[in-house]
Formats: sequence, C-alpha cells, structure tokens
Amino acid sequence: MTTAGRGRDGRWRILETIEYDVVIVGGGTAGSVIASRLSADPGIEVCLIEGGPSDVGDQRILHLRNWLGLLESEFDYDYPIVPQPRGNSYLRHARARVLGGCSSHNTMISFLPPPDDFADWVNAGAAGWSYEEMVPLFKRLAVNIVPVAPKDRNPLTEDFVAACHRALGVPVVENFNAAPFADGTGFFPVGYYPETGVRSSASVAYLHPHLDRPNLTVLTEHWAYHLDPSTGVSVKNGRNVKRIKARHEYVLSAGAVDTPRLLLLSGIGPAKDLEQLGIKPQHDLPGVGANLLDHPESLILWEASRPIPPMSAMDSDAGLFVRRDPSADRPDLMFHLYQIPFTVNTERLGYDVPEHGFGMTPNVPRPRSVGRLTLADAGPATKPLLDFRYFTDPGGYDERTIVDGLRLAREVAATEPFASWIAREIAPGPALRSDQELSAYGRAAHHTVYHPAGTCRMGRADDEMAVVDPELRLKNVPNVRIADASVFPTMPSVNPMVTVLMVGERAADLISAELNRE
Repeated sequence: MTTAGRGRDGRWRILETIEYDVVIVGGGTAGSVIASRLSADPGIEVCLIEGGPSDVGDQRILHLRNWLGLLESEFDYDYPIVPQPRGNSYLRHARARVLGGCSSHNTMISFLPPPDDFADWVNAGAAGWSYEEMVPLFKRLAVNIVPVAPKDRNPLTEDFVAACHRALGVPVVENFNAAPFADGTGFFPVGYYPETGVRSSASVAYLHPHLDRPNLTVLTEHWAYHLDPSTGVSVKNGRNVKRIKARHEYVLSAGAVDTPRLLLLSGIGPAKDLEQLGIKPQHDLPGVGANLLDHPESLILWEASRPIPPMSAMDSDAGLFVRRDPSADRPDLMFHLYQIPFTVNTERLGYDVPEHGFGMTPNVPRPRSVGRLTLADAGPATKPLLDFRYFTDPGGYDERTIVDGLRLAREVAATEPFASWIAREIAPGPALRSDQELSAYGRAAHHTVYHPAGTCRMGRADDEMAVVDPELRLKNVPNVRIADASVFPTMPSVNPMVTVLMVGERAADLISAELNRE
C-alpha cells in the first residue's frame, strides 16, 4: 500500500508508488467511459482516479431531478469567474466532484451534434473527427438516451412546443437524435430511466456494472495535483499522498477546468507564465488554458397565470432551435424552457421572484467570444482564474444573438396555447424594447449552462496553439493523452455531454489499438 511521510519542511513525501498499465485522472463523463472500455480486457490493469466520492447508492446524485440541489454543494468544486467587462461577473461554474463527473451533476440533455459542427473540427485540424466517423461512436454509447417520456411531459411544456411551432414555423421534432436538424422544437433527448427517474450517467452506465472487475481500481476521494509523465501522478487522499504510475500511458479526463489546471501546476503550459508564478516549466505549450469557451445564455422570465403541474424529467424538458440564416444547415439560436423560476441573476438586479414562474433562455450555440484559464498562484489548492470574456467578440455576434433571442421569445409568449400560461413578463419587463436596452439586460442577467470547453484544444502538429493532436496525444509528451471537453477545437451547437462521451469512446479505441500493437 502506498504511504507517505512528512519531511523536515512540513511537506508530505511520497514513500511508495503503485503501478498500473493505464492511469486515468478524472472519473467523470469521459473517464468513466475509458475505464470501462479498457478494463473489459482482463489483461489491462486500469486505475481511475476521482477527486470526489462515489455515486453508488446515493439518491441525491442518482435521481435526475435533484440536479439543481447539487449546485454549490459538497459535490461541486464551484469555481468563480474573474470580473467580466461586458458580461455577468457573478457567475459560478459548477464542476462536479463525484464519480461520473458532470453526467452525475447535470440535466442529462443528450444531443448528437449536427454534421457541420464536426466539419468545423476537421477544418481546425482534427482529422478523423468528421460526423461520419463519429456517428458509430454515438450508436454504441451505453447511456440510455430517450426523449422525455410521456408520463413526464408537463402541459405547460406541451403548450410551449405547440406555440413555438405556430409562432415561428419550425417543425416539431419527436427525436432530435434521429437525424440532423436545422431548426425545430420539441422534448429533449435525455439520458435517464423514465420508469425510475434515475439518471443514466456515465458512471451508472459504464462503471456500476463492472466495479467488481479485478483489473479495475477506482480511487475515489483522491485528488490529483501534479503530473510527471516519467514518474507518475501525485494524489492526495486526506493526509495521505500517493503516486500512481502508468506503465503505458496517462489519460487526463478531469474536464476543461481541472485538466489544464493540472498541466499548469505540473509545469506544462506557457513557459513565461509559469516562470512568473515560480513554477519550473517542463514543456512549453502556449495553448494550455487558452481557447476557453462556453455557451452563454440569458433569460426571459414570466410569472405563471396558475400553478404549474408537477410532472417533469428534470425541469428543463423541452426547447427550441432557430436558424436565423435560412441557407444554414444547423441552428444558430438555442432555447431551453425552464419550468421553474430560475431567478438567481434577475433577483440580484431587483426583479420580482414569482411563486409560480418559468422562463425561456436564449443561448448562443457557437459563441465567438474566447477567454482563457490561468493560475492565480503556484498553490495546488488555489482555484484557477476563469476569464470567459463573455460578449467581447469584435463583431458583436454573441450580443446580437441574445437580443434576437429575447425578441423571438416574446413572439412565442404572445402565441397560444403558451400565452395563456403567462400572467406577466417579469424580466426584462415589457418597458425594455430597444436593442440597447435588451442587450444591457441580457448581458447583466446572463448565466452559464456549465459548458466550459476548449482549453486544451485539438489541432494539427504545426498549430502552435494546439495542445493535443487528433489522436488526443499531448504535444511532445508521448505517454499522455487528454480526453474531455478541453480538447474541443470549437463549441458544439448543442449541449455537449454526448460529445464528451464520444471523446471517451474514441480515446478508448486509440489506446486499445496501441496496446494491441505492442
């Protein structure tokens, strides 16, 4: 067993190292997939390191509709953001601290992205990641993805779907994953088991059935704080410090915040920045932490004219996709319908909090504003600095998308049968009509749907800012791969969880193929 002792300087010293064939840092959405697929071969010893607790048997995690209560809880790393010049500076970014990662923490909305999203990836240097190459990975996902079940369909939401179709002329889509769509409205595909309301998370689908495999070691409550590709991953479990070494390779699947954070703490990143923090550079990779992306969305909030019926899968069961450019093959505006009064940001601005309320959230599917993640200091426990630079794209595209979205939401609100559910518009309020007014409100009240991505992006070998190649290998470090949302070159137009699952499937294929060649 690995033990540790305290040196004269008070720091913990590693006294022993444990070895496995493959070491995966992060037992989240992609990490669960990789651990499950690789350990299916009894000849491969796999270690999965997760900073949070197990989700096995914990209904707080497993029951999908509990997701809202997980925010800012003991299951959330809860990262603040730095002040934003044009966006909401009060946002907190939830990052799951539990086995299964964000698939144990989110709404499990599960979309296969449109073909053009993957074409963008290929054009950005991600050869081998086309839509045609990704669909087989989607078809083999173990997660149970189904449209919201009839028993969970709220009358409010059914009337919303009907009004979107009537007001905007978009088709009603029965299953968004059945074929590529350019626009539409309908109930979302969700990863859950309708008969029980239990989430079909990556841990539930990929790990729970296989936790008894003798060649699979899952270390929960073990937080990785340093990586040396030649000697191992240093992890803390309470007061104990361990080193976990990979005979073959390491896979970093800690997410778009904690994967670049781990690299930077380990001296892998922009050398000048690391030196200024007193961290000795090991590999100069300027792209680590760059290209920070997110899906910003604002809110139009209504007071309900009557109590909202209780049935729901997870209180955001349906939505709307709009194509403002009629020649496009994919949407450029996305809306969720929240069947609850989501007032965290509007209340701070002085708006009323209704007893019964709901809202639409205009969302920027492919934002053009790009930020950066950096370290505040060299301390492993110090939270990183997240600067998303919301609404700072030079052409104002993101801002325009939010304004257009608020206007379209009002069109839906004026259309029956949805209109009868509305007693009044609370926010932004009917007095705000101009583009300038709607922009100022939309940016002040905007929130995140917790989709950070892009901070270790994939690209060509000659791309100076690429962090991994199309086989997910960390540039100039042959025994490390990255497999999570940080590798996204660009943001998918839809909720990204399925894309992360497919990244995990692809990583497992790549690692298995290499192991079989040896």
